[in-house]
Amino acid sequence: QVRLEESGGGWVQAGGSLRLSCTVSGRTFGTYHMGWFRQAPGKEHEFVGAISWNGGTTYYGDSVKGRFTISRDNAKDTGFLQMHSLKPDDTAVYRCAADPRPWSELKNTGEGYTYWGQGTQVTVSS
Repeated sequence: QVRLEESGGGWVQAGGSLRLSCTVSGRTFGTYHMGWFRQAPGKEHEFVGAISWNGGTTYYGDSVKGRFTISRDNAKDTGFLQMHSLKPDDTAVYRCAADPRPWSELKNTGEGYTYWGQGTQVTVSS
């Protein structure tokens, strides 16, 4: 059983930074690609970004490009989402997801990811 757990969420003022962590247990994280998604009340589920199993490839949603960075430490079975220049519009529940299937089968909609964390709340005040 693969389990993902996010941490690091909280409250921050606009312009501030937060770093979220996603710790994976139950399998060797190093073979799993990882994605980050978010959802705010009344808004659609949104793709934040993704990172390949070895960290060699990353890509981001347009709304966070240039402000957010995804990384991973496979030795610690942990992925990270570093967020800078936060805006009130970034307020949402952030969830990580992981899956070992081929990179091309993982979609920005979340389709293809089998394992999901419960999420961590990020609140950005103006």
